[in-house]
Amino acid sequence: MIDGILETALYVDDLDAAEGFYGDVLGLEKVLRHDNRHVFFRCGPGILLIFNRHETIKPPSSDALPVPPHGTTGAGHACFRMRAEAIDLITEKLNKAGVSIESDFSWPNGARSIYFRDPDGNSLECAEPKLWNL
Repeated sequence: MIDGILETALYVDDLDAAEGFYGDVLGLEKVLRHDNRHVFFRCGPGILLIFNRHETIKPPSSDALPVPPHGTTGAGHACFRMRAEAIDLITEKLNKAGVSIESDFSWPNGARSIYFRDPDGNSLECAEPKLWNL
C-alpha cells in the first residue's frame, strides 16, 4: 500500500534561477545538484526534484543511471505544507523578494492557502495541513 509521496518533481528552463529561488527565497536545503540537469532540495520528510526540462527528455547515456527520459511542458504545481504562522512568514519573505502572491484565501474547512509562481512560472502553494484533514 502507498504510504505517501516520497518526491515531487517540477521542470524548469533555468536551473540556476530555480536553485536561487528554492534555496535562497524559500529556504529549502539543497541536497544535490548535477551539472545543468537537476537540483534536489529537502522538503520536510520528502524531496523536491527540480529538473531542467531540456535535459531530462534525453535518453540516458551508457554511464548514467537507468532512469527513463521524462519531463513536461507548461507550468506544474506543488503545494508546501505549512503551519498558519509560517504562511505569514513566507508571505513576508516572498513580498520582500518581489514575488507576487496571486491568491491568499481560506478554504471552506478553514485552511489557508497562498499561491505564487517560481521564476519559471510553476504554480506553488503553501497550505495548512488541515486543507486535507492532516
